[in-house]
Amino acid sequence: MNLKKRLIIQNAAIVAIPVLITIIASFVYIFICSHVFNADLSYESIQKLTKIQYEFFTADGNLLDGNPDKLLQKDFQQYVTERFNELNSYIVVLRKYDILFSTKMINPIEIEKCLETNKKNLLNNSVQLNDGSYIVKALPLKYSNGSDGWAILLAPIGKETSASEKLLYFSAGFFLISFFITNLLVSINSSKGILSPLSKLQTAAGEISRGNLDYEVIEDGDYEIRELCKSFEQMRLKLKESVYTQMKYDDNRKMLVSSISHDLKTPITSIKGYVEGIIDGVANTPEKVEKYLKTVHTKAAQVDSMIDDLLLYSKLDLNQIPFNFEKTDIVKYFEYCVLENEAELEKSNITLKLQNELTTDTYVLIDRERLRRVITNIIDNSKKYMNKSAGEIKIILRETQATIVIETSDNGSGIPKEDLPYVFDRFYRADAARSKMKGSGLGLAIAKQIIEGHGGSIWVRSIENEGTSIMLSLKKVPEGEDC
Repeated sequence: MNLKKRLIIQNAAIVAIPVLITIIASFVYIFICSHVFNADLSYESIQKLTKIQYEFFTADGNLLDGNPDKLLQKDFQQYVTERFNELNSYIVVLRKYDILFSTKMINPIEIEKCLETNKKNLLNNSVQLNDGSYIVKALPLKYSNGSDGWAILLAPIGKETSASEKLLYFSAGFFLISFFITNLLVSINSSKGILSPLSKLQTAAGEISRGNLDYEVIEDGDYEIRELCKSFEQMRLKLKESVYTQMKYDDNRKMLVSSISHDLKTPITSIKGYVEGIIDGVANTPEKVEKYLKTVHTKAAQVDSMIDDLLLYSKLDLNQIPFNFEKTDIVKYFEYCVLENEAELEKSNITLKLQNELTTDTYVLIDRERLRRVITNIIDNSKKYMNKSAGEIKIILRETQATIVIETSDNGSGIPKEDLPYVFDRFYRADAARSKMKGSGLGLAIAKQIIEGHGGSIWVRSIENEGTSIMLSLKKVPEGEDC
């Protein structure tokens, strides 16, 4: 239920429920009085009592009209007598305690009792006279000659009148009680549906503000409050994720510094050693000097390559390198890649082949330079770990309904099964080969970042001593679509 609907229902219930309960209770009261006490509580009886009460209540204005001297006039007395006879009621007009006009026989004691009852009982305006019970109202008068007086209005209370009067009081009292109880219940319901969820949300917000991001915000209450709780919970999860990401980045930076320091130490130590050899005269022939200088150059180029890889990976990791996507014929693209790399691989007695299993011209949306870096890194890895005298690297193009799958397989040393889950981690290399292999250890990590930047995926299959396959998956560009 939404909050607006709840408030409408509750406001309606505050009035409707007490009215309904009062009506039901009144009918029960009427039933009991009619069948148990034989009192006539018909509509006419209640209407008559209501009319008497109304006439008595408005008598000061309607009857006297601010001019009590009219009660001394014979024709007006006749009018008043007829009017009160219609109501089966009586009037007694006094000047001080002298009766000037009366439609009922009444003695001074009864007059005093009527006046005392009118003064003391504002709510219960009934009096017991010698001939029965009466509803009484005494109106103070001030005559033109300055004397005071009273107009006493009397209506006999029969069984029906008494029951009708009690019904009115019962209904009014029952309505007030049920109105109070309904308000109380509605307030409790509002507390459960609105205040309680808001209190929980306030507690959760306090915990989150203190840094407790594990404190779950529970969705409770009406629709709007649940949506508010949902937004807070999403905010908490985003904050928790950002804190976790920040911690992960901090750990990664520490690992980057540690790993790159370790990997840079070896070539720098070599450079330092060869330079010291030249300075100390160990290289005492032009041939040795040239050999030492070439080694220094090779090691410096290795350091330079490692730093370039590190900078590229850092920029990719922080999304600081924009991709320049172009619609590209995938077959022609890889034909060029093979042509570009096969001459260098032949020097190491490794053949590079392209196997096209596509049936039609197929296009993908790629950053050509970045994807070339991926293919180069994969081929360099295959070359690095090639342990066969006649090496072979094969690029196979396949397709699914929505993607192009590029498989680069070799017949090299393969990757141990326990190492497969970690090959795309930065700086990861099998321990046995780490010290012998050149490179930054970032090649496949960079390849993964670039492929994921293309909205694709990359994975590996390998059998130790038989070879490794790196699989790339890229989305096709739908036929006829321009990019």
